[in-house]
Amino acid sequence: MLLLGIKQMLLALIACGTVFSYAACSQKDEPKPYIATPTAPVDKNWKFEATPVWADEFDYTGAPDPKKWGYDTGGHGWGNNELQYYTDKAANASVANGVLTITARKENEGGMEYTSARLVTKNKGDFLYGRIEVRAKLPTGKGTWPAIWMLPTDWAYGGWPKSGEIDIMEHVGYDQNNVHITVHTEDYNHGKGTQKGKSKIVPTASTAFHNYRVDWTPYSIKGFIDDEKVFEFINEGKGFASWPFDKRFHLLLNIAVGGNWGGAQGVDPTVYPQSMEVDYVRVYKLIEG
Repeated sequence: MLLLGIKQMLLALIACGTVFSYAACSQKDEPKPYIATPTAPVDKNWKFEATPVWADEFDYTGAPDPKKWGYDTGGHGWGNNELQYYTDKAANASVANGVLTITARKENEGGMEYTSARLVTKNKGDFLYGRIEVRAKLPTGKGTWPAIWMLPTDWAYGGWPKSGEIDIMEHVGYDQNNVHITVHTEDYNHGKGTQKGKSKIVPTASTAFHNYRVDWTPYSIKGFIDDEKVFEFINEGKGFASWPFDKRFHLLLNIAVGGNWGGAQGVDPTVYPQSMEVDYVRVYKLIEG
């Protein structure tokens, strides 16, 4: 029995390889997964193509081009206690004379006292990086809250604000001509009071057209008004909680009525209807370098 036991042990050692210890044969060192540490990207001074990869010049008449625009509809407050019901009606969004007009109206719809429109390019124009430029004239009056902005198409990092938001232009009527450019992330958002943004006084925001633009690269999001840089948010290299802007986003154009911000000083029902006019929307592709 003893000799048999020694023989079996020798056979086991041969099977394992005599250069290894008993522990090496009886225990396996499981490889540890490699988790890359996020690092801040280098600014490569990216450029953008000269011809838009996606655009709407609004050089037609009727409803917004259905190949480029869809509608968010409904009247549930949209997370901000807003007062409008978004429709897909021509009375709230139409194109004529080279301009898209989005109009908020004082009228009952779906249990709400105002109507408006919220146009979206989701699954019709979705972009990862690029130069996005919109030329627009804004509404005026207490309670108006127009926005030109971007939301994630796939919500890869979770619900708002984890997957991010880019506000190319926001304006509230009680603070006339003060135009805001802002980003929201899990680390930086207005729910925490940590949102990142800047504003600029545009004296003719509601009487003339102005260019609102962001240049979005892996390094930063820069906001411009009439080609003047107003805002820059730099990728800190800390991961998606501060920089979820490595996934595709789509555009939104809308006028909200009231809400937590737009209605912070009340709503003047006598100013409606009010419109945002959009001359064009252009998206230029980032040149990889």
